[in-house]
Amino acid sequence: MMQARATAPIARTIFVVATEASGDRLGANLMKVLRQRLGDAVRFEGVGGQSMAREGLVSLFPIEELSIIGVSAVVKHLPKILRLIRTTADAVVEASPDILVIVDSPDFTHRVARRVRAQDPSIPIIDYVAPSVWAWRPGRASAMRSYVDHVLALLPFEPDEYRRLGGPPCSYVGHPLTEQVTVLRPGIEEQKRREETPPVLLVLPGSRRSEIRHHMAVFGEALGRLKAEGVAFELILPTMPHLQDAVDAALTNWPLQPRVVTGEHEKRAAFRIARAALAKSGTVTLELAIAGVPMVAGYRTGGLEASIIRRLINVKSVILANLVVGENVVPEYLQQDCTPEKLFRALLDVLADTPLRRRQLEAFAKIDTIMSTGNQPPSLRAAEIVLEAMRKSRRSA
Repeated sequence: MMQARATAPIARTIFVVATEASGDRLGANLMKVLRQRLGDAVRFEGVGGQSMAREGLVSLFPIEELSIIGVSAVVKHLPKILRLIRTTADAVVEASPDILVIVDSPDFTHRVARRVRAQDPSIPIIDYVAPSVWAWRPGRASAMRSYVDHVLALLPFEPDEYRRLGGPPCSYVGHPLTEQVTVLRPGIEEQKRREETPPVLLVLPGSRRSEIRHHMAVFGEALGRLKAEGVAFELILPTMPHLQDAVDAALTNWPLQPRVVTGEHEKRAAFRIARAALAKSGTVTLELAIAGVPMVAGYRTGGLEASIIRRLINVKSVILANLVVGENVVPEYLQQDCTPEKLFRALLDVLADTPLRRRQLEAFAKIDTIMSTGNQPPSLRAAEIVLEAMRKSRRSA
């Protein structure tokens, strides 16, 4: 009697598109978990950076081709951007994957998704990182229903907002920062340094050259006023290696010189000993909140971008830490309000033992509960939803 031969599992094709460094890291972690679950029965295609390349992805094009910041720069490079959108969408349709996962960068990835849905409606599409429809252009939520099957949210309040706005199904999977708690929070000796004098003050002007250009002068002047007032502090400026030349050039005009540290390891070490921070608004404010570092936030951008943002913004705060804790505990100074005098005054409050500082620390103490994922890593939660969407799809039946 002949023995039946075991059949090899059907190979699954997963197409992942991520065009920024943060999305590249999310995509890589997702790929790693999916490969653990599917083994050799999965292959990846798509667009990504170095992190996804380490997981075996051969990108359609280098994501550096899309590192374009600012409205005027986008207009100048629009033909190239549109060409890359068409190239990516055509590659998805040709690959005929079991699922398409778009990661953040909605101005690019959603245009790809819409073209794919129009050409082949049978390909399920997952959007990893919910666009901020609760902050601006809320009509995007309902529009997404026509080309996105499921949204994976990094922030706990986003599923409710998507339901309220009539968007596609949305699930909170957790923010990758929640996996960095142990490296962001101080040990016993580091906590002692937080409480010693002079206090460590972090200055975080941004992770893009345009942000360095807009923030360094005003931040430097605010810190100079703090020093002139006789306030003692040790100043640390964490940055990334590719920005060091821009930071060094801007520092030549500062009235005081910080200790500049580069790379993620050095940045986290600085977070663990910091008493307070002056930061540009963005993800770094949530990172500081998780680390338990009271802060002042400021943001400046070009005139055209600022006028567009003012017309479209739909929230009481643009500070991510405030939005997560549900209170405006972090003072924010945007555009014309981002002045050396206002930043200086607010820094006095967060460096000293004041009601403002205590209110921030009390709010930040709630973050673990607010952002809990039940001890399940975000990438694992995200992978489970991707796998479930593949199982439900008639393409994988």
